Parts: sequence; structure tokens; C-alpha cells
Amino acid sequence: MQEEVVIKIRNIFKSFKKVQAVNGVDLDILKGEYLALLGPNGAGKTTLVEMIEGIQQPDNGTVEIMGMNWGQHRNKLNKILGISLQETRLIDKLTAKETMQLFASFYGIENKRVDEIFELIKLQDKQNSYIQNLSGGQKQRIALGISILHNPQILLLDEPTTGLDPVARREVWDILSDLRNKFNTTLILTTHYMEEAEYLCRKIVVMDKGKVLAQGTLDELLSSHNYHEIIEFSLNTKPTNAIKIEGFAEPEYDKETEKYILNVREIISDLPILMGELKKQNLTLKTLECRKMSLNDLFLTMTGRKLNS
Repeated sequence: MQEEVVIKIRNIFKSFKKVQAVNGVDLDILKGEYLALLGPNGAGKTTLVEMIEGIQQPDNGTVEIMGMNWGQHRNKLNKILGISLQETRLIDKLTAKETMQLFASFYGIENKRVDEIFELIKLQDKQNSYIQNLSGGQKQRIALGISILHNPQILLLDEPTTGLDPVARREVWDILSDLRNKFNTTLILTTHYMEEAEYLCRKIVVMDKGKVLAQGTLDELLSSHNYHEIIEFSLNTKPTNAIKIEGFAEPEYDKETEKYILNVREIISDLPILMGELKKQNLTLKTLECRKMSLNDLFLTMTGRKLNS
């Protein structure tokens, strides 16, 4: 059975003055798919999402949502999309429930749905609290609740957990996991947290400088590189010459951590080679860590810089 494409993006470009924010992106998003747009600040994620949302118009290319476009079907698209922007300003002097009821009134939604939303975002005990008295994580859950009031078929969240502490971030993740398990909502999530992309989304699209560098499941992305395991080590004394290991690229050196990073195919067979080479050069280990390649490692391999740089 062929999977249904609900969002079709073809060769879209968007620039602001001298900055090419989105540079020829093609993308298909399937019904019920949780997709993460992953990349550092300035990668073009927000601009791409804003073109899907109809906030920005592409300079060139097309965005098609369930066979519709913003030029001809704006009213219909407003009803099927749920949107949460990077920052949501709410009215401090309204309670959480009054805030939710206000937005529900825009859709003609009854109070029963408001109660369901508070249960879903796990804020039943904060309904009568003023917005100004809520924590950052609670306000973000209110914003998320507003975006799903009308049961949208497609949900777009632009960095929904930026600035939240780890506990509050995990609470938002749990709510989104519930949405995935209980409903057939399609989610497009922008993030620069690799853990968020790994935890929530099956498909990951890696972006940088307005382009898509790679896309697929986490396993597909990592297995697309011959070297998908990492040996990370530091030394008791700094070598006078570059470390060279036959059959391997020169290990990268991180000045901040003073550690070397070596990409290998299989740790179990390649670690003894490294140890033998260090012994030849009379170098001794200070620390050693062996692990699978992460998305951050993959991004570093692709671009030469880290996701959070």
C-alpha cells in the first residue's frame, strides 16, 4: 500500500536581501509522519516551515498541502493546520482556562474540548492560574494546547522546547508522543536538539545553509557513512607530530575538550590498531570513550562544525 504524501515541496527558494535562507529544497512529508528538521541556527529551518505555514511566500518553487496551496485555498488550509511559533505571547492577566477559551471561540469550539486539551497537556491543576504565574514550560504547553484545539491534521512546531530546562522539555516530548500514539497527526518539528529529533521523529531531515544535506531514519543516516562508530580519546602528553594511523583519516582534534575523534567502521577491530599506533609513538592514553556515531557527529562530519555552533 502506497503511503500518502500530505506535503509536497518542490525546488523552493527564499532569500532576504543578501542571505539565501532556503536554497532549492525538495521534500515529501507523509501522512501520520513525525518529521524533524534538524540544523543549527541559521540553517533555514524556520523559513522553510514559514513557507509551509503560508507566512512566507517562496521566491521560486511550490508548496502543496493535501493537494492545496495558499494562493487558492487559504481558508481550508487554516482549518487543517496547527501552528506553534518559536515564541508565543499570551495575555498575562488572563487565566490559563480563559486563554484557552478565547482561542477556542475563534473556532466555535465548545468548553468540553478545552477540558480535553488541559488533560492532554497535563495542566488540569493550573486552569485557574494567571498566565504570568506559569513557568516557561507550562506556558509552552499552553501554546501547544492552543495549536491542537481544532484537531489539526498537520501540526507544525518551530523549536517548541528552546529555552526550557530538561524536565520541561521532556514534558513537552511526552505530550507529543501521546499525540502520535492516539491520533494520526502529521508533525513537522524544527529543532537543533539532536536528542529531540531522535526521541520524537522517525524521519530526520538535516539542514544547513538553506540546503538539505541528508534525510532518512536515524539508522539510515548513520549507515550511509562508511565510518559510523567513534573512538574518542585524550593523551597524557601532546604529540610533537600529527597522529597518523594507517588506513584511517587523521583524527580530528577538539581544542575545547583536548580530545581526538576518530571515525571507524568497527570499534572491536579498529581499536587494537589505534592502541598499537599510539604505542609506536610512545603516547599514553588519558581518557578513552568508544560509542556509536550520533547525529551531532554526523553533522560535524558533513559540515566541519557542531549542531550547536
